Amino acid sequence: MLATVVRILVLLALVWGVVVLLAWIFQNRLAFPGPNSPEAIPASVGLDDGELVTVRADDGVTLRGWYLPPPATVAVPAPAVIWFYGNMETVYDLAASVRWLRPPAAALLVLDYRGYGMSDGSATESGLYRDAEAAWSFLTTRPEIDTTRVGVYGRSLGSAVGLYLATERPVRALVLDSPFTTGRAMAGEHYPFVPGAFLTLELDNLGRARRLAIPLLIFHGTKDIISPVAMGEAIAEAGNAEEFIRLEGAGHNDTYIVGADAYRDRLHAFWQDHLGVGSR
Repeated sequence: MLATVVRILVLLALVWGVVVLLAWIFQNRLAFPGPNSPEAIPASVGLDDGELVTVRADDGVTLRGWYLPPPATVAVPAPAVIWFYGNMETVYDLAASVRWLRPPAAALLVLDYRGYGMSDGSATESGLYRDAEAAWSFLTTRPEIDTTRVGVYGRSLGSAVGLYLATERPVRALVLDSPFTTGRAMAGEHYPFVPGAFLTLELDNLGRARRLAIPLLIFHGTKDIISPVAMGEAIAEAGNAEEFIRLEGAGHNDTYIVGADAYRDRLHAFWQDHLGVGSR
């Protein structure tokens, strides 16, 4: 009987060890699944004023995405927003959301991360930060952009990219949707059997939020089972958020839907207050 119990425990330990080893080896793939998408011009999805742009990161990786310039009726240099999306999204997937949420009277840039959508390469944490720098460089070297009035919007995984950029470059204002606290906390939430010491991903949103010195607005669903609302509350407290908006009944991926017009109106009002973005 004892020998049987020992064999079972040894087998379980071996299985656990294999699972932990695989999680360690493939942690980048788990964190950054990198869905592909067709190479599409903005006009093909109803964004007639947009451009398909190619941007090269400082390590040579080619990124692709959409640039929507400020409307022709807007005085230049104009404000702009950089959009960083979630880990199962691509630029192409965002077409409807971009049409609905794009900032009025401002430019918008959204690039696929390396390994995502139309972009080359493979995603890593440091690579995503390089992509953020590439987006910043592309946008702030355009003559029609007022480099003192650039905002950042980051959703889910994009909260990490957005917080990185907001603490490394002179971003004017930051909006986060469904942010998480740290990569280790997310792993503990979804893979509690993997010891934290095995994780190399930091994604330290909480630490970066403590360094913020700009206006911060956060949206978070109360039914979010991916990054629980308590994580958003922790980021709001650490970053001294101007406002934390609890979207009652919203999950991780339907905040736009549940928030509806009130979500868009509050987002646009925030850009108006801090970027000087006018109404269409």
